[in-house]
Amino acid sequence: MGWQLQRIHHLGLTVADIDRSIAFYRDVLGMKLIGRRPSVQTDYVAQQTGYADVELNVASFQVHADSPQTLEVVQYMNHVGDPCGAKTNQAGSSHLCLLVDDFESCYNALREAGVRFKSAPVEITAGPNQGGLVIYFFDPDGYTLELFQPASNSPG
Repeated sequence: MGWQLQRIHHLGLTVADIDRSIAFYRDVLGMKLIGRRPSVQTDYVAQQTGYADVELNVASFQVHADSPQTLEVVQYMNHVGDPCGAKTNQAGSSHLCLLVDDFESCYNALREAGVRFKSAPVEITAGPNQGGLVIYFFDPDGYTLELFQPASNSPG
């Protein structure tokens, strides 16, 4: 092969209400809002998405100061589609896993902020992440997020 993938640049999520999503990812999860483009209408975006005259509302977040990867949330202002199912057992579904340094404090803060969880916190009992903690939770559109803290003796 004459080419090579470099790294993940960003994860993009389509959302129903960008202001609600900004409040969640910035104010609840603590991500840094690094860019906002309230009206994106360009020929290349119409070609890329396959929707003529599409208009997008876009916000980008830095998950952590030490990481170049970003999260992009996009609201279609026209050509709005139906919401996707959020079941993790459906082919094509995805989730975003976020590392955390203090699982219990993070979990309690998110719970107090009204975040919806799929279960109570789970201790990982087998495999390479044994001894770590994990839980699925949902953003305002029902997108699955994962909170993960490796075991203290794990490389992460």
